[in-house]
Amino acid sequence: MRPIRRRDLPAQPWRNGGGVTREIAVHPQGAGLDGFVWRISLAEVAADGPFSAFPGIDRTLTVIEGMGLALDFGGGTVALPPGQPLPFPGEAPVAARLAQGPITDLNVMTRRGAARHVVTRLGPGDPVPAGTTALVALGPAAVDGHGLAAGDTLLAAPGDAWEGAVSGGPLLAVTIATIPATRDHPAGELAFPRQPAIDSAPHDHPAPAGAAAGSPLPHQQETT
Repeated sequence: MRPIRRRDLPAQPWRNGGGVTREIAVHPQGAGLDGFVWRISLAEVAADGPFSAFPGIDRTLTVIEGMGLALDFGGGTVALPPGQPLPFPGEAPVAARLAQGPITDLNVMTRRGAARHVVTRLGPGDPVPAGTTALVALGPAAVDGHGLAAGDTLLAAPGDAWEGAVSGGPLLAVTIATIPATRDHPAGELAFPRQPAIDSAPHDHPAPAGAAAGSPLPHQQETT
């Protein structure tokens, strides 16, 4: 297990000034937005606005700090309170409004057909699900002898086994599995706990003013 401290993650400012991103982990290592199989990051959102589209990407957004977001999907507004994971397809356009000041969110992305993921909230005493890739703390917590502050991550290496239950927290358990491209393992057959589905999706990287929905954005050329 490798602890990753939020304070050690370099901030990548968005060119539109709406926030910053801090990358926690990406696979393959060093991959950009056009080449990753999966990616885990924190985004600090400081302003209302439309969000970037990421075609072919499945995402889960969870507010880990702040009072939450109001998300406009075009057919209605959905409130996203802190600590509630929301899975969504990355290509759907949406606009977000801060509920009460800036927020920080955890953003998990997997490339559709290459990997799948699920994000589960854990409380004190909960066991860590088998196969968990990363634990992200929403508050002070300890797992398997590692202390975590809010926003810190405990990242598992291949073959690592989680042995203890959660102390403190809550935490978010991120489980990621790649999908072998074979007849025996077609895309979409991995078994994960079910999460509520939505028709449209929020994106935690606000687009610069005047950008067309789904078009490449200046900050998407950086690591976000």
